[in-house]
Amino acid sequence: MASLPRPLIAGNWKMNGLSSSLVELDRLCTLVTANAGGPDIAVCPPATLLASVGAWIAGKGLGGRIATGGQDCHPKASGANTGDIAAAMLKDAGATYCIVGHSERRADHGETDALVAAKAQAAIAAGLVAIVCVGETLEQRDAGATLDIVRRQLAGSVPEGGDAENLVVAYEPVWAIGTGRTPTPADVAAVHQAMRDLLAPRGAVRLLYGGSVKPDNARELMAVAHVDGALVGGASLKAADFWPIIESKR
Repeated sequence: MASLPRPLIAGNWKMNGLSSSLVELDRLCTLVTANAGGPDIAVCPPATLLASVGAWIAGKGLGGRIATGGQDCHPKASGANTGDIAAAMLKDAGATYCIVGHSERRADHGETDALVAAKAQAAIAAGLVAIVCVGETLEQRDAGATLDIVRRQLAGSVPEGGDAENLVVAYEPVWAIGTGRTPTPADVAAVHQAMRDLLAPRGAVRLLYGGSVKPDNARELMAVAHVDGALVGGASLKAADFWPIIESKR
């Protein structure tokens, strides 16, 4: 029997965090130090904090237990792209992961599946693990199109060379992000089964659930079949909230 994918809990700080936020990171490091084992952990701070967060984690001797990641990258390796960040720059700053195609990028910046695939390919080429996000809007869900949307986004957003070693996929229903609403476990199971089936030729790609993951619902969500962890937004900003989510996948 094939081994199950190793669990991953990743925190997406989004556009939050200053140097003072390292206090919360220190609290997380204390909890990780005191508790052996558990899932892989990643923290994806704003790019301005990426190197500092990595240095802080390394200074605590936790470089092997807490990884860092970027929240986006440009599809080009370098160039005249003011304000953008190349995947190699994230790697140089110590990142292991890079989130691409988050619904907020798709909605606020008009990112297409093709662009997301190009960014994921750039991340992989730079030696990062691409976390590719997919998910439906409320209108699409109400129309019964959830599985069609997720399958289409996966087909268009996952690059040719993506596999279990360099790819993670996160299902984040757009209507659940930041709203406090979540799909039922049965809904999540249906989507994750569809993703597992579609990605099967690529190996045991880790499938994360995201969308208002909180300490009080994490254990139920993490128990769903083919949910290999979580991509956590607001609840990752405070160690007291993030830690119970990490523990839910122990």
